[in-house]
Amino acid sequence: MCEFRIFSALSDLPAPAWDGLRGDDNPFLDHAFLAGLEQTGCLRADWGWQGHHPTLWRDGELVAAAPGYLKTNSHGEFVFDHAWAAAYAQHGQHYYPKWLLAVPYSPVPGPRLLARSPALRAELIEAITAHAAAQKLSSVHINFLSADDAAAVDTTHWLRREDVQYHWHNPGQWRCFDDFLAALSHKKRKNIRAERRLVDAAGVQFQRLSGAQVSASDCEAMYGFYLRTFIDKGNSPALTLAFFQHLISALPEHVVLILARIEQQPIAGALCLRSNTRLFGRYWGSAVDLPGLHFETCYYQGIEYCLEHGLGTFEPGAQGEHKIARGFAPISTHSRHWVADPAFAHALATWCAQEREAISRYREQLLVHGPFRHADSTATIEL
Repeated sequence: MCEFRIFSALSDLPAPAWDGLRGDDNPFLDHAFLAGLEQTGCLRADWGWQGHHPTLWRDGELVAAAPGYLKTNSHGEFVFDHAWAAAYAQHGQHYYPKWLLAVPYSPVPGPRLLARSPALRAELIEAITAHAAAQKLSSVHINFLSADDAAAVDTTHWLRREDVQYHWHNPGQWRCFDDFLAALSHKKRKNIRAERRLVDAAGVQFQRLSGAQVSASDCEAMYGFYLRTFIDKGNSPALTLAFFQHLISALPEHVVLILARIEQQPIAGALCLRSNTRLFGRYWGSAVDLPGLHFETCYYQGIEYCLEHGLGTFEPGAQGEHKIARGFAPISTHSRHWVADPAFAHALATWCAQEREAISRYREQLLVHGPFRHADSTATIEL
């Protein structure tokens, strides 16, 4: 058996040891990304985030870990459980604090249970549930976990939830944007070309910059666009300028900044991250309202980047059925939930089964109305 320890700050864990557990180059699991959120004021106890990272150690070496947080609300998670909290309150019980194993503010599927072997992953799961029970936590939640993690958790008594995101996938034969367009139905191809012409006619020019190419003024402009998006929607921004600056300096090989300019002045931007195989759209904003600008900046420029750099998948973020008409396919995402109270766990198991059935029907309906001329491999992507 390994020694189980909880850390309240990721910076207290050695970065090489943590990154050595990841198994891929998903930037959202990078020690620099997660520790950066804590160190630049994006995760605060008064905002409902308190670091609670579970780890396993053997002979003084880190052999398993997960990004974990005690939550006193359900903000910034993208797997919605407000109804669960309300049900607890109606029965005189406390749902918060709960324990969340996830990447804050990032609905990006990927590994969550980092371990050197399947046996150590199973031991980590067992230690997590034992700790949650000992601390009398209402529940543990693992959001947007990978297929391997989901399979490991499914051997235990965790509840299963599913949802839908929209991802672009290159089946392998597309070499340029015109190749991609040629696979679409005539109507969808025509609409995309019309949207792109509107942006071009407005005099908008684009730059796609790697992190090493991003200047301080570019970073500040992008952060201003990000703030504008939250202000326009009446929400409070969670990320800080210091975090944007940290991303660019600490993870330059993973950062892709798409800037839109008119007469050399930045008017909109999208800050993305990338791995060796995927592009992840994260933060967007604009100082002007131009027809088609959002679609061009957030989708078409990202698709072109993937085609130019040989990336097979583009994940532009959560939600948005409008992405289907622009070449993105619905894929299933997964989360797992351990609930301490047996009565609530039983009731929620029925609820989760009904939700999964509804999500499955919804996804099948979306696939029927896909944008492609022929059956395409994008319809079979699973995470």
